[in-house]
Amino acid sequence: MTNLFSVFDPSTTIFNLSLNWMSTFLLFIFVPLIFWLVPNRFNILWTKIIFILHMEFKTLIGCNKMNLGNTIMFISLFSLILFNNVLGLLPYIFTSTSHMSMTLALSLPLWIAFMLFGWINFSQHMFSHLIPQGTPAILMPFMVCIEMISNVIRPGTLAIRLSANMIAGHLLLTLLGNTGPSMSLILLNVLVFTQILLLTLETAVAFIQSYVFAILATLYSTETN
Repeated sequence: MTNLFSVFDPSTTIFNLSLNWMSTFLLFIFVPLIFWLVPNRFNILWTKIIFILHMEFKTLIGCNKMNLGNTIMFISLFSLILFNNVLGLLPYIFTSTSHMSMTLALSLPLWIAFMLFGWINFSQHMFSHLIPQGTPAILMPFMVCIEMISNVIRPGTLAIRLSANMIAGHLLLTLLGNTGPSMSLILLNVLVFTQILLLTLETAVAFIQSYVFAILATLYSTETN
Protein backbone atom coordinates (compact mmCIF):
# COMPACT_ATOMS: atom_id res chain seq x y z
CA MET A 1 0.00 0.00 0.00
CA THR A 2 1.09 3.52 -0.65
CA ASN A 3 1.13 6.14 2.06
CA LEU A 4 -2.42 7.19 2.99
CA PHE A 5 -1.33 10.81 3.24
CA SER A 6 0.17 10.83 -0.26
CA VAL A 7 -3.12 12.18 -1.63
CA PHE A 8 -2.35 15.44 0.11
CA ASP A 9 1.10 15.86 -1.43
CA PRO A 10 1.61 18.59 -4.03
CA SER A 11 1.74 16.76 -7.35
CA THR A 12 1.64 19.43 -10.04
CA THR A 13 5.16 20.52 -10.92
CA ILE A 14 6.01 22.64 -13.95
CA PHE A 15 9.43 24.29 -14.22
CA ASN A 16 10.20 22.87 -10.74
CA LEU A 17 7.37 24.96 -9.26
CA SER A 18 4.57 23.45 -7.21
CA LEU A 19 1.53 25.07 -8.80
CA ASN A 20 -0.79 23.52 -6.20
CA TRP A 21 0.08 26.30 -3.78
CA MET A 22 -1.32 28.84 -6.20
CA SER A 23 -4.78 27.98 -4.84
CA THR A 24 -3.85 29.99 -1.74
CA PHE A 25 -3.71 33.17 -3.80
CA LEU A 26 -7.07 32.73 -5.53
CA LEU A 27 -8.49 34.90 -2.76
CA PHE A 28 -6.87 37.96 -4.34
CA ILE A 29 -8.79 37.27 -7.54
CA PHE A 30 -12.24 37.15 -5.96
CA VAL A 31 -11.91 39.89 -3.34
CA PRO A 32 -11.60 42.85 -5.76
CA LEU A 33 -14.90 41.86 -7.36
CA ILE A 34 -16.70 43.21 -4.29
CA PHE A 35 -15.63 46.75 -5.20
CA TRP A 36 -17.00 46.48 -8.76
CA LEU A 37 -20.25 44.61 -8.31
CA VAL A 38 -23.54 46.02 -7.08
CA PRO A 39 -23.98 44.97 -3.42
CA ASN A 40 -25.82 41.65 -3.37
CA ARG A 41 -26.93 39.28 -0.65
CA PHE A 42 -23.55 37.60 -0.43
CA ASN A 43 -21.79 40.94 0.10
CA ILE A 44 -24.33 41.97 2.73
CA LEU A 45 -23.89 38.63 4.54
CA TRP A 46 -20.10 38.87 4.44
CA THR A 47 -20.25 42.46 5.72
CA LYS A 48 -22.39 41.36 8.66
CA ILE A 49 -19.97 38.53 9.45
CA ILE A 50 -17.04 40.96 9.41
CA PHE A 51 -18.94 43.38 11.66
CA ILE A 52 -19.76 40.62 14.17
CA LEU A 53 -16.13 39.46 14.19
CA HIS A 54 -14.95 43.05 14.62
CA MET A 55 -17.16 43.56 17.66
CA GLU A 56 -16.07 40.25 19.20
CA PHE A 57 -12.36 40.81 18.60
CA LYS A 58 -12.71 44.37 19.86
CA THR A 59 -14.20 43.07 23.12
CA LEU A 60 -11.34 40.60 23.58
CA ILE A 61 -8.54 43.00 22.67
CA GLY A 62 -9.86 46.10 24.44
CA CYS A 63 -10.40 49.69 23.43
CA ASN A 64 -6.93 51.13 24.10
CA LYS A 65 -5.32 53.45 21.59
CA MET A 66 -2.53 50.92 21.08
CA ASN A 67 -5.06 48.31 19.94
CA LEU A 68 -6.81 50.35 17.26
CA GLY A 69 -6.86 48.50 13.95
CA ASN A 70 -5.77 45.15 15.41
CA THR A 71 -9.13 43.60 14.56
CA ILE A 72 -8.39 44.10 10.85
CA MET A 73 -5.40 41.77 11.13
CA PHE A 74 -7.37 38.98 12.81
CA ILE A 75 -10.37 39.35 10.49
CA SER A 76 -8.00 39.07 7.52
CA LEU A 77 -6.44 35.98 9.09
CA PHE A 78 -9.90 34.45 9.58
CA SER A 79 -10.86 35.24 5.97
CA LEU A 80 -7.68 33.72 4.53
CA ILE A 81 -7.98 30.47 6.49
CA LEU A 82 -11.72 30.18 5.84
CA PHE A 83 -11.29 30.70 2.10
CA ASN A 84 -8.59 28.03 1.85
CA ASN A 85 -10.54 25.59 4.03
CA VAL A 86 -13.69 25.91 1.93
CA LEU A 87 -11.76 25.89 -1.33
CA GLY A 88 -10.12 22.61 -0.34
CA LEU A 89 -13.54 20.92 -0.26
CA LEU A 90 -13.94 21.41 -4.01
CA PRO A 91 -12.69 18.63 -6.32
CA TYR A 92 -9.14 18.80 -7.69
CA ILE A 93 -8.18 21.85 -5.61
CA PHE A 94 -5.18 21.64 -3.32
CA THR A 95 -5.93 22.16 0.41
CA SER A 96 -3.03 24.29 1.56
CA THR A 97 -4.26 24.58 5.18
CA SER A 98 -3.81 20.83 5.66
CA HIS A 99 -0.03 21.27 5.51
CA MET A 100 2.19 22.40 8.38
CA SER A 101 4.22 24.58 6.03
CA MET A 102 1.12 26.75 5.59
CA THR A 103 -0.34 26.70 9.10
CA LEU A 104 3.01 27.14 10.85
CA ALA A 105 3.80 30.05 8.53
CA LEU A 106 0.65 31.73 9.85
CA SER A 107 1.04 30.99 13.57
CA LEU A 108 4.80 31.29 14.12
CA PRO A 109 5.29 34.92 12.90
CA LEU A 110 2.26 36.03 14.92
CA TRP A 111 3.56 34.38 18.09
CA ILE A 112 7.08 35.79 17.61
CA ALA A 113 5.66 39.28 17.05
CA PHE A 114 3.49 39.04 20.19
CA MET A 115 6.39 37.82 22.30
CA LEU A 116 8.79 40.49 21.08
CA PHE A 117 6.22 43.22 21.61
CA GLY A 118 5.33 41.97 25.08
CA TRP A 119 8.84 41.36 26.41
CA ILE A 120 10.21 44.64 25.04
CA ASN A 121 7.38 46.91 26.17
CA PHE A 122 5.83 45.09 29.16
CA SER A 123 8.61 42.95 30.63
CA GLN A 124 7.28 43.03 34.19
CA HIS A 125 3.81 42.08 33.01
CA MET A 126 5.20 39.16 31.01
CA PHE A 127 7.23 37.93 33.99
CA SER A 128 4.11 38.01 36.16
CA HIS A 129 2.37 35.67 33.70
CA LEU A 130 4.96 32.97 34.40
CA ILE A 131 3.74 32.56 37.99
CA PRO A 132 -0.04 32.36 38.53
CA GLN A 133 -1.44 34.29 41.46
CA GLY A 134 -1.53 32.35 44.72
CA THR A 135 1.19 29.85 43.76
CA PRO A 136 3.14 28.51 46.81
CA ALA A 137 6.78 29.51 46.96
CA ILE A 138 7.99 25.91 46.71
CA LEU A 139 6.11 25.39 43.43
CA MET A 140 7.21 28.63 41.76
CA PRO A 141 10.24 27.14 39.89
CA PHE A 142 8.09 24.33 38.50
CA MET A 143 5.31 26.72 37.50
CA VAL A 144 7.80 28.90 35.62
CA CYS A 145 9.02 25.88 33.64
CA ILE A 146 5.48 24.71 32.91
CA GLU A 147 4.30 28.17 31.84
CA MET A 148 7.35 28.66 29.62
CA ILE A 149 6.81 25.30 27.91
CA SER A 150 3.09 25.98 27.40
CA ASN A 151 3.96 29.38 25.95
CA VAL A 152 6.63 28.05 23.58
CA ILE A 153 4.43 25.30 22.12
CA ARG A 154 1.57 27.68 21.32
CA PRO A 155 2.44 28.24 17.64
CA GLY A 156 2.88 24.50 17.19
CA THR A 157 -0.49 23.69 18.76
CA LEU A 158 -2.19 26.32 16.60
CA ALA A 159 -0.65 24.90 13.43
CA ILE A 160 -1.22 21.22 14.32
CA ARG A 161 -4.83 21.84 15.38
CA LEU A 162 -5.73 23.43 12.06
CA SER A 163 -3.84 21.01 9.81
CA ALA A 164 -4.95 17.89 11.73
CA ASN A 165 -8.63 18.85 11.65
CA MET A 166 -8.49 19.65 7.95
CA ILE A 167 -6.58 16.50 6.97
CA ALA A 168 -8.70 14.14 9.09
CA GLY A 169 -11.97 14.81 7.28
CA HIS A 170 -10.35 14.80 3.85
CA LEU A 171 -8.65 11.49 4.63
CA LEU A 172 -11.93 9.92 5.75
CA LEU A 173 -13.69 11.13 2.60
CA THR A 174 -10.88 9.72 0.46
CA LEU A 175 -10.87 6.31 2.17
CA LEU A 176 -14.65 5.94 1.90
CA GLY A 177 -14.64 7.12 -1.71
CA ASN A 178 -12.04 4.51 -2.71
CA THR A 179 -14.31 1.69 -1.49
CA GLY A 180 -17.15 2.74 -3.82
CA PRO A 181 -16.28 0.62 -6.91
CA SER A 182 -16.33 -2.62 -4.92
CA MET A 183 -19.76 -2.03 -3.34
CA SER A 184 -23.21 -3.15 -4.37
CA LEU A 185 -25.85 -0.68 -5.54
CA ILE A 186 -27.61 -0.49 -2.17
CA LEU A 187 -24.38 0.05 -0.24
CA LEU A 188 -23.31 2.59 -2.83
CA ASN A 189 -26.40 4.69 -2.12
CA VAL A 190 -25.63 4.51 1.59
CA LEU A 191 -22.04 5.54 0.85
CA VAL A 192 -23.15 8.56 -1.20
CA PHE A 193 -25.50 9.67 1.60
CA THR A 194 -22.68 9.24 4.14
CA GLN A 195 -20.30 11.24 1.96
CA ILE A 196 -22.83 14.08 1.74
CA LEU A 197 -23.15 14.13 5.54
CA LEU A 198 -19.36 14.11 5.94
CA LEU A 199 -19.03 16.93 3.41
CA THR A 200 -21.54 18.98 5.40
CA LEU A 201 -19.57 18.27 8.56
CA GLU A 202 -16.33 19.26 6.84
CA THR A 203 -17.91 22.56 5.77
CA ALA A 204 -18.79 23.27 9.39
CA VAL A 205 -15.27 22.27 10.47
CA ALA A 206 -13.83 24.69 7.89
CA PHE A 207 -15.72 27.58 9.47
CA ILE A 208 -15.08 26.49 13.07
CA GLN A 209 -11.34 25.94 12.67
CA SER A 210 -10.78 29.32 11.01
CA TYR A 211 -12.73 30.96 13.83
CA VAL A 212 -10.82 29.04 16.52
CA PHE A 213 -7.47 29.96 14.95
CA ALA A 214 -8.37 33.67 14.84
CA ILE A 215 -9.83 33.69 18.38
CA LEU A 216 -6.79 31.95 19.90
CA ALA A 217 -4.44 34.34 18.09
CA THR A 218 -6.48 37.23 19.51
CA LEU A 219 -6.32 35.81 23.03
CA TYR A 220 -2.56 35.33 22.77
CA SER A 221 -2.19 38.96 21.73
CA THR A 222 -4.21 40.19 24.72
CA GLU A 223 -1.72 38.61 27.15
CA THR A 224 1.09 40.83 25.90
CA ASN A 225 -0.40 44.28 26.64
